[in-house]
Amino acid sequence: MTAERRRAQLLEVTEAIVGEQGFHAVTIEAVARRAGVTRPVVYGHFGDLDRLLGALVDREEGRAIAQLTAILPTVAEGAAAGDRGRLLFGALRGYLDAVRTDPVTWRLVLMPPEGAPAALRERIARGRSAVVAHLAGLIGPGFAPGRATPDPELTARTLSALADEAARLVLTDPEHFSVERILAHAGWLLDQLAGTA
Repeated sequence: MTAERRRAQLLEVTEAIVGEQGFHAVTIEAVARRAGVTRPVVYGHFGDLDRLLGALVDREEGRAIAQLTAILPTVAEGAAAGDRGRLLFGALRGYLDAVRTDPVTWRLVLMPPEGAPAALRERIARGRSAVVAHLAGLIGPGFAPGRATPDPELTARTLSALADEAARLVLTDPEHFSVERILAHAGWLLDQLAGTA
């Protein structure tokens, strides 16, 4: 196995342990045993436990950012007020699809387990701030002519919180809160904001 592939395998194993038991269960010994290698192999790739966990946080942050970048609409795309709601609806659909296809990454972001490194929490907070700023720029003019939001940041925070709660519901109770059910409600809510309902 190449060094790059071994490193990826060790991160996958670490991610699985975190997903199943939380960060407190991750040790060099546990990762080595589960990967079927010796502890020196893990140390050789990461140096110590802190660097292993740091590499996992880096990887998961990169995945989440890449997925969000691909789905968040731009201000230019939403130039017409009527398009903003459609673009936000599409972004929510993309977000929920990303959560459904990569649940471990999104569990770490949306529901950090006990013992999560401070760096993970700090990066999540930075990421949320960036998303809110992005959304505020998009929705500032409102969803319909003459219906500008009086506080784009607060509106963006509200929409972000709603999207994150929807994603948590998809992760924790997908049978009851299906993506289709959530999207139907989101469509109704966006119509209310646009004054078209």
